[in-house]
Amino acid sequence: MNYFTIYEPAEASFIEKKSEFIGYIAPVKTNDEAVAFIASIKAMHRKARHNVYAYILRHDNISRYSDDGEPQGTAGTPVLEVLQKRGLTDVCIVVTRYFGGILLGGGGLLRAYSHAASIACDAAKIMDMRLCHRMKINADYGMYGKISYILPNFDVITVNSDFGSSVTLEILVQNELLPSLIKELTEITNGAAEITDHGEFFEDFSSVIK
Repeated sequence: MNYFTIYEPAEASFIEKKSEFIGYIAPVKTNDEAVAFIASIKAMHRKARHNVYAYILRHDNISRYSDDGEPQGTAGTPVLEVLQKRGLTDVCIVVTRYFGGILLGGGGLLRAYSHAASIACDAAKIMDMRLCHRMKINADYGMYGKISYILPNFDVITVNSDFGSSVTLEILVQNELLPSLIKELTEITNGAAEITDHGEFFEDFSSVIK
């Protein structure tokens, strides 16, 4: 259920035997969004020889690519393979090539397009999306020390802390860790903490998962 994607568009480029390769990467969630991103890059680079692309979508498990005039298997396929090897989804990469006049050969093209896709991925902020629950914990001040001590053991994300007449914490906890966290919270507070579940969704845990 968990997956990796990117936070925002990024780009990177390099020169190989006078040909410039520019890798563009963007988050996309639908086929229409992917097509629109590809079209926007093509519009930016109308004079480029090739605008090769590949994308993977979680919805309906879609993966598509295009060599855009390069020899079959030397461009779109290696770009798609970079996304697959990195485990990225809901992501589209377009690699623009300005031909420098020197032929690279099949192997050279494959390496160049793979490298362009890789450095575009390196330039992006990767998001580690985990299925989680938003939990609210309400407890007396006397219990706060024990609660705050154990929370890091469960890689939680603290969304909000309210120190009023009692302590209220809003946290995100991954699904697989939820039962053991509730069990430990119940034990250390002798069941006195009020724990409320506010629903399940995906959230980026890259800041706490190392």
